[in-house]
Amino acid sequence: MRRATSSVLALILAMAAAPPAVHAQPSDPAGAQIETFDDAVVDVMKRAKQLGPRGRYEALQPVIERTFDLPAMTRFAVGTAWNNLSAEDKAALVKAFSRMTVATYAHNFDSYGGQKFTVGKIDTRGPDKLVHTQFTGSGAPIQLAYRMRQDGGAWKVIDVYYNSTVSSVLGQRSEYASTLNSGGAPALTRKLNDRADQLIQGR
Repeated sequence: MRRATSSVLALILAMAAAPPAVHAQPSDPAGAQIETFDDAVVDVMKRAKQLGPRGRYEALQPVIERTFDLPAMTRFAVGTAWNNLSAEDKAALVKAFSRMTVATYAHNFDSYGGQKFTVGKIDTRGPDKLVHTQFTGSGAPIQLAYRMRQDGGAWKVIDVYYNSTVSSVLGQRSEYASTLNSGGAPALTRKLNDRADQLIQGR
């Protein structure tokens, strides 16, 4: 199992060899969204070697786009600089961020083992829900929390917390800040696309 180094989100995604999730609260629509996501990822993991990096990317792309609010996550990761960007720069960043997110999953979910995800309690936080999920395998259990918000009626992920406290979006914001400050949105778009290309090519 590989370890990604680009962000806290990549670290979370590196915990990637799981059988189908245990369905703890199937009646909750936010929890059901995560359960469906986990099951789809596991299906790809079982075929990981056969599919290869690009095949995993193509299989995971529609799943991730259904589960994650990628435009909102891009906006949160960019931070206040988002308000000053042109429509063209915003669109390019969303596309690049989406490619990088899918490519990171495809890169890290590259094998199947005996570990598992278990969907646990679901907390309501204002308009959002936190879907708590435990990853168990070798070593201490990893606690994940998916922060979800309704988008057009569907519950979608807007952030992922590692060990239920470390925000992936805030980690990305810190990582992206220097690139935005030095080269603006075009530089960050290039950086994200370059990283996605490397992962899709299996590098």
